Amino acid sequence: MPYTYIVRCSDDTYYVGSTWDLEGRLWQHNNSDLGARYTRKRRPVVLVWNAEFDSIEQAFAFEKRIAGWRREKKEALIRGDYEALIALARRKSVQDREQLAAATDDSHGG
Repeated sequence: MPYTYIVRCSDDTYYVGSTWDLEGRLWQHNNSDLGARYTRKRRPVVLVWNAEFDSIEQAFAFEKRIAGWRREKKEALIRGDYEALIALARRKSVQDREQLAAATDDSHGG
């Protein structure tokens, strides 16, 4: 089954990926030039979260979705704190709306 995963790098950053072979991919990140360029410079990496999906397309789509999340939201996912995930998502969307409204007001001389 395909997976989406998050590893914590030695510099305390996170890397998000997807793969068919989670164990093999972790080995690549830590031991070979086949790991991502990002993780090669930040070894060792440690698996902190993973989820199994029905298809590689689903795993890849979820990878792309969470790769853009802020650190605090990724950490809520890692902890399994779904209430915090909802609050963080809501807070970001409220901030986006407020910034858009302010920008719109400014552009209209208001």
